[in-house]
Formats: sequence, C-alpha cells, structure tokens
Amino acid sequence: MKYAYYPGCSLQESAREFDVSVRAVMAALGVELVDIPDWTCCGASAAEPVSALMNYALPARNLALAEQELPGLDVLAPCSACYLNLLKVNREVVGNKDLHARVNEALGASGLNYRGTVGVRHILDVLVNDIGLDPIKERIVNDLGGMRVSAYYGCQILRPYEVFDDPRHPVSMDNVLSALGAKPLPWDMGNKCCGASLMVTHPEVAMHSVAAILGAADGSDAVATVCPLCQMNLEAYQHDSAAGGHHVPILYLTQLMGLAFGLEEPSVLLDKNMSMDGSMRAGIRSRAWRHEAPGEGDETLARET
Repeated sequence: MKYAYYPGCSLQESAREFDVSVRAVMAALGVELVDIPDWTCCGASAAEPVSALMNYALPARNLALAEQELPGLDVLAPCSACYLNLLKVNREVVGNKDLHARVNEALGASGLNYRGTVGVRHILDVLVNDIGLDPIKERIVNDLGGMRVSAYYGCQILRPYEVFDDPRHPVSMDNVLSALGAKPLPWDMGNKCCGASLMVTHPEVAMHSVAAILGAADGSDAVATVCPLCQMNLEAYQHDSAAGGHHVPILYLTQLMGLAFGLEEPSVLLDKNMSMDGSMRAGIRSRAWRHEAPGEGDETLARET
C-alpha cells in the first residue's frame, strides 16, 4: 500500500507530533508514504479572503505535482484543513470548465497542469477503508485497556463534503479506538466546530466552543483528534478561565495508535503535547484505567448522546 504524502505546513511546525506519529504508525502497518516533491502550502483558511483564484491554485499545485511525479497514487493528507482544501479542487474545479482553465493558466506559470486524476484521502478514510480494523488489531502489542476516549472529529473532514463518514453521526475514529482496546465515550460534541481560526479574530466566540467541548469531555482519559487546529485550540486554552477549568490530554489518534502498537513515547512525540503533565503521562504509561474497580466510571458512559 502506497500513498503520495502531503504533510502540510502545520505538521512541519506546531503539529510535528502528528506528522511523526502518522509516519511511525503507517510504517508499522506496512504502508509506504512518499512525500510529494516540492509541495507547498495549500492556503488553509488564509488564501480565500485574499484571492478566490489563489484559494484553488495553491492546493491544485500540489495535486498537479502528485499527478506528474507520483502517478497513480492517492494523496494522503492527515491535516483536516489540508484535506478539505485539496478535496475542494476535485469537487469545485474539476468539471467546471472555466474555473479549471483559469487554475491551469495560473499553474502554467510553473510548468504544471492538473488533469483531475488524483484521489484525495484523509487518514481516517485510509485506516478504516483501505487498511481495515483487523490489520490494526493484529499490530497491537499493548492495547489501550479500556481507556476512556472522546473522539473529536471537528468539522472540516465531515463538511461540506460527505465522503467517508456520516457528518451527523461520525463513527470512523470511534471504530479505530475500539480496535485499539479503548472505550469511546458517547457524546454529541464530536462533530462540533472548535472555533478554528476565530480564536485569533473573535476569541470570545471560539472560547465558548472550546469550553463546551472540554466540558462535554469531562470524565475522559483523553480526547482524540485528527486536526492540528482543533488540537491546538482544545489544548492551548485549557488553562484559560473562560474554558471552564477542564483539563484533559488532547492527543492525536495516531499517537494513541503508536502507544498501542508498542512504540516508545519519543517515537510519537508525546512530550510535545502541552496538555500532558507528569501525572497524565504517568497515567498513560501505566494504563492507569486498567486498575479501576468494576463499574467505576460508568456514570461517564451514561452521558446523553
């Protein structure tokens, strides 16, 4: 199994633990990731207000490079924002004759042309639909032993395009967590927006969303996510009084997978997570939740969905 890999900017800086753990987990599963040569920023949420054409041309450039240099490979984009930006090229540019021509005119300045033949995949899609849950179970060395995890999908992999999961009731990450031996907790916040970049422009709005999500995650041993911006918002602002004083580790799904696969903590950069203090790290290291008395924590599972 082989994919053209698009890490995106966040995974090279603020979310390095996501990139490192993705690469480690995929290698453990026998998946080959080939970085797209000379990839560049997809524009994320910043390009659209500046230029509608740039909003499409930036992600299209990376798809054109994959199409030219790595023909026949789907593009794997772990970052939710990158996934959405790349996907919208196929959904909104390809098939729109005029827009496609304008985008290719822009790409032509660097000798590129995008024909529209590259599949864009998110890591959850690949894990569930290409690799499958049984191979994931077979790779487990030390399962998560009933760890209570709230699966937080965010919004960008679910909306506006319904591709591999139900945007109203997503289950893909819950299924992977169950395969790892974790206990996904029922809640109704997994598909809610964390406020995203509003934390910069309208922090009071974003903080309200963060507080609601963290409050609903009370009782969790961890929150699992697959979005760098969601991870940052939920982790970095936990100690702000406006977030309600809720403290819980915010881990990438691939970090949890790495731990279950028997990878050492440095292999998934667990020390890079700001929400991981010494006691939380010790609890994860010892699988502290294994030692709960029968029935303990059942009140958490009774939360309404």
